[in-house]
Amino acid sequence: MTDLFEKSIHTLELPRVLELLADQAVTEEGKQRCLALRPMTDAGDVRRAQAETTAAVTMMTVRGTPSFSGVKPVRASLQRADMGGSLNTRELLEIAAVLRAARSAKDYGEGGEGAKSCIDHLFRSLTANRFLEEKITGSILGEEEIADAASPELAAIRRHIRSTASKVRDILNRLLSSNQAKYLQEAIITQRNDRFVVPVKSEHKNDVPGLVHDVSSSGSTFFIEPMGVVKANNELKELQAREEKEIERILAELSAECAAHKEDLAQDYDLLLLLDGIFARAKLSYRMRACEPKITERGVYLHRARHPLLDADKAVANDLMLGETFDTLVITGPNTGGKTVTLKTIGLLVLMAQCGLHIPVSGDSRVRVFQRVLADVGDEQSIAQSLSTFSSHMVNIVGILQQADDETLILFDELGAGTDPVEGAALAAAIIESARALGALVAATTHYAELKVYAMTTPGVENASCEFNVETLEPTYRLLIGIPGKSNAFAISERLGLPREVIQKAAQRVDAENVRFEDVLTQLDEQRQQMEREKDEARRLRREMEESSRTIREYRAKLEAERARAVEKAQAEARAILDEARGTADQVFQQLNEMRRRQRKEEDWQAVNDERSALRRRLNEAEGKLGRRPEEPAPPPTRPARAGDTVELVKMGTQAAVLAVNKDGSLQLQAGILNITAKQDEVRVVEGETRKQAQKLIQRAEHKLRTLGASPEVDLRGMMTDEAVGALDLFLDNAVLGKLNEVRIIHGKGTGAVRKAVREHLKRSRYVKSFRPGRYGEGEDGVTIAELK
Repeated sequence: MTDLFEKSIHTLELPRVLELLADQAVTEEGKQRCLALRPMTDAGDVRRAQAETTAAVTMMTVRGTPSFSGVKPVRASLQRADMGGSLNTRELLEIAAVLRAARSAKDYGEGGEGAKSCIDHLFRSLTANRFLEEKITGSILGEEEIADAASPELAAIRRHIRSTASKVRDILNRLLSSNQAKYLQEAIITQRNDRFVVPVKSEHKNDVPGLVHDVSSSGSTFFIEPMGVVKANNELKELQAREEKEIERILAELSAECAAHKEDLAQDYDLLLLLDGIFARAKLSYRMRACEPKITERGVYLHRARHPLLDADKAVANDLMLGETFDTLVITGPNTGGKTVTLKTIGLLVLMAQCGLHIPVSGDSRVRVFQRVLADVGDEQSIAQSLSTFSSHMVNIVGILQQADDETLILFDELGAGTDPVEGAALAAAIIESARALGALVAATTHYAELKVYAMTTPGVENASCEFNVETLEPTYRLLIGIPGKSNAFAISERLGLPREVIQKAAQRVDAENVRFEDVLTQLDEQRQQMEREKDEARRLRREMEESSRTIREYRAKLEAERARAVEKAQAEARAILDEARGTADQVFQQLNEMRRRQRKEEDWQAVNDERSALRRRLNEAEGKLGRRPEEPAPPPTRPARAGDTVELVKMGTQAAVLAVNKDGSLQLQAGILNITAKQDEVRVVEGETRKQAQKLIQRAEHKLRTLGASPEVDLRGMMTDEAVGALDLFLDNAVLGKLNEVRIIHGKGTGAVRKAVREHLKRSRYVKSFRPGRYGEGEDGVTIAELK
C-alpha cells in the first residue's frame, strides 16, 4: 500500500469507521485488529469477508451474540510454560478463561438447527479442552487462593495447619485466662512475622517468658511469643512452608498440562480473535442498518447510499453510480450543497466494502474491487512547505496520475480551484482526460461552467448536481445524476440582502454565452421540478388505487369467509337433522323387531328388510352430499349442580367451582379470580375421571406458579446475622417448592460473620445436599453455591 493510498484512507475517514468497529469488539487484541484493518484488493478475499459478516448477522438474529468475555492474550504464558516455566495463578486463570470461551463458542456454533454458513468451520475447529479448564478452575479459586481440593497432599497439610493453629490458640487462651493476664496490654491474640503472640505491657516483659517479635511505636507494648507455644509455632511454620511448596508443585503441574496443549490453546485463542472480529463487523452492520453489497467486475452502483458517519435518521440517501454506463462523474452545485460529502461517500463505502464491512445502502447495490482509491479532497494549503492551496492540490494530483491505472478510483474535490478560472477550467478538463486515458474511474466536484459543458459533450462523462432550494437558501443534499448544477450565486446574494443594482452590474459583466447557458440550466431545472411534482402526484394516485384494491380484496375475502361459515352452519344443521332422523328410524326398527319376536307371527321379513335398506340408502345419500360428519356434541348434564361441585362452562370450555345455588336456580361460580353467574343448562357437572383430570391440571398449574415464583439467587449483603439466616430459610423454602436443583447465595466477604452463619445453617438444613464456595468468575468466597435434594 502506497503512502498516497494510506493518506487517501485517512482523508476519506475510514479510521473513524474502524473506531466504531473496534467499539463492537470484546477482546483487547480484537479491538487492535479492527483498528489495523485495511482494504483488501483481491475480489475473492472481499467476497469471503462479506459472506462471513452476513453469516454472523444471520446467526445473531437467530441465536444472539456469542460470548468472548474474559479472553486475554495467552501466547507469552504458553511460551514460558513450554520452556519449563511455572505460571502464576492469574496466568492459569486467563488460560482457563480462553478454554471456557472456546467451549461456549463451540456450543454456540453447534446450536443451529440444520442451518449451514461459511463460518461453521471456525466453530468446529475449536478444541475446547473441558478437562483442563475444570482442572484449573477446580484448583484455583482466585488469584490469591488455591483450593484445598487441588491435591490430597494440600488438603492434608491445611488440615494439620488448622489443627496446629487451634492448638496454639488454646495455649494462648489459657494464658489469657490465667493470672498472667494482668501483664497483658489487651486480652487478645495477634500475629507478628506469621507467629502467634500476645501484647505484653513493657514493664512486665520479663514476667512473661518468651521471644520478643515486635515492639509498638510508643514502646509501651511488647509482642511476645510465650515459650509454651514456640514449639507449636515452629510446627505451624513448617506446615506453612510445606503448603507453599505443594502450591508451587500444583502450579508447575498445571503449567505443564498447559504446555502439553500449547498448540490447541494457541489455535483456540486465534480463532476466538477471528470470530470476535467477524461478529464485531456484524454488530456494526446492525447498528448502521447496513447490508452486503454484491462484488462485481464492472463499476459502482450504490442504491440509497448514506454516509456512515452521519445520523442515519437525518442523512439523505442518494443513488450513486460510476463505471457502468459512464466512467467519469462531474458533480456541480453551490457551496455547502453536499458535493464533498457525496464524493467522500463514494470513496468511503468502497473502502468499507473492501474491508469486509457491510455498507449503509439498499440490498441491490454493487461494488467493484479497486487496487487503490486515491483522493484529493479538502484544503491542502501548507505554510510549512510554502505551498498555496493550488500548489498543494497539484502536488497530490501529480502523485495520483503517476500511480493511477485501470484498477484505480480517483476522487477530485474542487478540481482546478485556486487559480485563474479560465486556466483552472482548462487544466481540470485536461487532468480528467489524462486520468480517463489511464483507465481509471473518476468522480470530481467543480464550480466551472466549462466542465459542465465538457461533461455534456463528452461520451463517458456524466453531469450530476446537488440540489439547492433558492427559496429557503438551504441545500436538500439530493444528488441529481444527468443534470448539471447552477452556482445560484446571484439568487443567493439577492436573498441575503445584496442590493439589486449591484447584482445587475455583476450580471452585465458575465459573458453572454454563460448567461444563456445558465438560463438553459434554469429552464431545465424548472422542467425537472415540474416533472417530479407530476411524478409524485402519479405515485400518490397509484398508492390510492393500490389501497382501494387492497380494501376490495379484503372485503371480498371477508364475504367469502362469511359465506363459507354460513354454508358450514347449514351443513351442520342438516347433518343434525339427518342424525336425528336416523336415530328415530333405528328406534322404530328395534321396536318392530321386538314386537315381531314377541308375537311370533309369520310376516314378510324380506319386505321389511328391503324397506329398511331403502330408507338407510336415502339417508346415506343425503349425508354424503353434505360432506364430513360434525364433531360429537358435548354430553348433557348428568344432574343439577350443587354447591361444592366442579362444573364446566359449556360455551367457554372452562372449569369452575360452584360456590352457591341462588333462589332462582342460577349458580354462583368461581373460575380462577373471576366470579361468574350461570344457569343450570349452561354448565355440566364434572364427575369421576374428569374431576381427577381437572385436579391434576390444577396441581400442575399450582406447581408452575410455585416454580415461577422461585428465584435461583438470594442477596444477603448488608443484613445482620440473624436477619440473614431468616431470609435464607424463606429462600430455601421457596427454592424447594420451585423444584430448583441449585441455588446461589450472595453474602459478600466483609468480616465473614454472615458467610460463616450461612454455611453453618446450610450444614443443618434438611433441604441441602451439598454446598461449596463460588469459583473464579462466580464471585469466589463472596458467594456460596448450594445443591438441593
